[in-house]
Amino acid sequence: MLTLATLFWAGNFIVGKAAFVENIPPMSLVFFRWSLVWLILLPFTYKEIVKNREIILKNLPLLFFLALTSVGLFNSCTYLALVYTQVINASLFNTAIPAMIILLCFIFNIEKTNRFQIMGLILSVVGILSIITKLDLNILLTLNFNKGDIIMIGGVITWGLYSSFLKKKKFTLPLLTLVHILCTLGLLFIFPQFLFELSQGQIIKFDTNLGYILVYLALFPSIGSYYCWAGAVAIIGANRAGIFLSLIPLFSTILAMIFYDEKFYFFHFIGSVLIVLGLFLSNKKVINA
Repeated sequence: MLTLATLFWAGNFIVGKAAFVENIPPMSLVFFRWSLVWLILLPFTYKEIVKNREIILKNLPLLFFLALTSVGLFNSCTYLALVYTQVINASLFNTAIPAMIILLCFIFNIEKTNRFQIMGLILSVVGILSIITKLDLNILLTLNFNKGDIIMIGGVITWGLYSSFLKKKKFTLPLLTLVHILCTLGLLFIFPQFLFELSQGQIIKFDTNLGYILVYLALFPSIGSYYCWAGAVAIIGANRAGIFLSLIPLFSTILAMIFYDEKFYFFHFIGSVLIVLGLFLSNKKVINA
């Protein structure tokens, strides 16, 4: 399940960059993507939503928070970041999501954290800094970071919050129903962003290319990935599920080099090695801890 989720999400970066190439405004893309998802899921989930309305209403504040951090903010950050930065950068930052999950689980007392996880978190942070600074100390000292990199780090934080609190509460709702609820609530946050973009004169052009992009984004990174991810987190936990996110940059980097002729630089290599080392270290078991 997790391998499929990461493969679909890798494609999300590639198609998201294609949307930018096609001059599709990022917030409009997010809005129409999740609107299509909402329509696709409705025939399959409305009965369960009505049946479980008491559970939904009881957990509405948490569901709003999960929708905001996943469907709302993470997607907005991702597509907006791709306007300014490389696919490789954006996807490599996602490798640090497990470290973010560990940190947030520790802060909110959701899962226990050991010394190896703390060490792994530190390595991952250094890895992120290696990428956003391009191993140039002057960039760090002057805080002259790429805007897209900073936005994508914001996305990493929001997805970490989503995964951490998803683990904290085990819903009895069917997975597709949960995805549809998050989609519905998430659209409430996305719609104002969409209206603001329209007010700035950024109008989406409806054509065949947009149709292909929306169909892929609706079926695979949206329904497919969210279904697989939510199910896996419920089974094996947020920390262990986060390990598989390291596959996203592998798939994304290969595809970005093929389709967009992006270059994998030395600072990408150093940053990714540090993040992956941190990832494996954070999942090392402590004996007699």
